Amino acid sequence: MTELLKKMLRDMLLARAFEERAAEEYAKGNIGGFLHLYPGEEAVGVGVLHAAEPADYVVSTYREHVHALARGLSPGAVMAELFGRKDGCSGGMGGSMHLFDRERRFMGGYAIVGETFPVAIGIAYAIALRELPEAVICFFGDGAVNQGTFHESLNMAALWRLPVLFVCENNHYQIGTEIHRHSAVPEVHKRACAYHVPARRVDGMDVLAVYHASGEALAQVRAGNGPQLLEFETYRFRGHSMADAGHYRPRAEVQAYERRGDPIDVAMAEAGMDEAAAARIPADHVGRLAAQLGRDGHLDEEAFESMKAAVAAEVEAAVAFAENSPEPAMEDARAALDCNRHGEVLL
Repeated sequence: MTELLKKMLRDMLLARAFEERAAEEYAKGNIGGFLHLYPGEEAVGVGVLHAAEPADYVVSTYREHVHALARGLSPGAVMAELFGRKDGCSGGMGGSMHLFDRERRFMGGYAIVGETFPVAIGIAYAIALRELPEAVICFFGDGAVNQGTFHESLNMAALWRLPVLFVCENNHYQIGTEIHRHSAVPEVHKRACAYHVPARRVDGMDVLAVYHASGEALAQVRAGNGPQLLEFETYRFRGHSMADAGHYRPRAEVQAYERRGDPIDVAMAEAGMDEAAAARIPADHVGRLAAQLGRDGHLDEEAFESMKAAVAAEVEAAVAFAENSPEPAMEDARAALDCNRHGEVLL
């Protein structure tokens, strides 16, 4: 378990460093289009995907860089895709919101809210027909739960007992509206009971809680007991995208989540937040895991600093790889268009 914890900590550090560097490169003009970053939510992607098996399929949203990294895609291939370069994981033709990797069964990010559901259901149906011991992990945000595809897909998955783990990354604000203002039922996991889908809410800022809950749910899915739903309460430190300053959120609230110290002290000192509300805000999950490993004697300060330095070097190498990769040519676009002209591409 110690080695697993260290691996998850390293993956979260890599995720944070990669995303912050992506923001820098976007500001420089090296990344175009939209860029939706993940800082604050790393425990969910890392915890869930460490509980997954290599044969499982992953269907993600447009905020999927960290999902791809946690699934095993190289930082260079992901960064090159953000740069729109030929050596990117989608040949430089997908960009930030459309990362794919057939070998790792990473079935991509999707730019349409709620689009992950029918894609996941289709893959799960194929698995069920072939009676394979595999599962589909379907990521979505709290902003997708009012889409018709959410309800249609949960109903179909339950009816046909499809092997799907629905993973809600509930950061409470979707794009910019707090969940209690757009949903009559703000507790996402409660919605699943309408379709007899077992569901629970988990602390999405605790990577160990995420890992254990995901492992238990995936065991049920693989046992043929039908779909499961997990709602992970988390928080993104940045706005919805690089174009969003996030002014709709109280500054003290963001600081309370970011601060590694006591969140109750932070909230009460900086916002006058009442103790009950402040107590619901956990400390930064990266700091939490590092502190736990330190207390248990598994990671001293020198080893932690070495880990951070290695991660920083890996991100620098990813940027250099992206910068040195050529841009895709028209021949590459034509080859991508023609690859499926004579039938389905089966994985």
